[in-house]
Amino acid sequence: MSSDALSGPPGRWRAFTRAISPRIVECELTHLARTPIDLAIAGVQHAEYVRALVALGCSVQEVEPAPDYPDSVFIEDVAVVFDEIAVITRPGAESRRGETAAVERVLAPLRPLAHITAPGTLDGGDVFVVGKRVFAGRTGRTNDEGIAQLRAALAGHGYTVEAVAVTGCLHLKSAVTTVDDQTVLVNPQWIDQATLSGLDVIEVDPTEPMGANIVRVGAALLYGASYPRTRARLEALGYSPVCVDASELAKAEGAVTCCSLLLRA
Repeated sequence: MSSDALSGPPGRWRAFTRAISPRIVECELTHLARTPIDLAIAGVQHAEYVRALVALGCSVQEVEPAPDYPDSVFIEDVAVVFDEIAVITRPGAESRRGETAAVERVLAPLRPLAHITAPGTLDGGDVFVVGKRVFAGRTGRTNDEGIAQLRAALAGHGYTVEAVAVTGCLHLKSAVTTVDDQTVLVNPQWIDQATLSGLDVIEVDPTEPMGANIVRVGAALLYGASYPRTRARLEALGYSPVCVDASELAKAEGAVTCCSLLLRA
């Protein structure tokens, strides 16, 4: 895949992705047991994911690969991008902190930058946004100081930042993601739904605990193919998610939101 924007229908959205490291088998794991990852299958699935983003109207650009960083395909964690600003994170896993430099270089021409600094830690997978409400997960990867620095970076742009306690999963976006301007998809076992007051909630099927992770691209939705029961719930409510197989990357505690940085073009 070239570093140039991939061909596809023009859209209002830009997506940055990153190639899978050949060392992904050495990835950080917190809540899953280590199981073999088929690098060839993972590559095919990632390519299909990128094609799906293009089909949904994204202009996709691959950031410089980082083969020495096993988790680098999960580009979402190293920056949080808003219309007004991009926040370069300080990942909670020390092994991932070298991933930020190349992402900072591609974002610098597009947004003013803020940075999370020590002792703060923040993973992008712990942040989701509904309108001007920003939810930040308090997890093993994101601490209170990181959340405070995010709040300070956004203070002049009209956002509120609400800390959310997360249990049982790696990131907040494993537990809840945005479906539309008023609605979220949630696993109620991993967060207190009271923190989502004012929002409409769709619960995952109880047999699909990892099914709360979905990518919103404007009005379109990109979803993992491994959660058919939850997909049926979404479809019954009028949503039409496009599904891709991300099963190999899921073995590295990754999901569909993890593999791209989306910003309004």
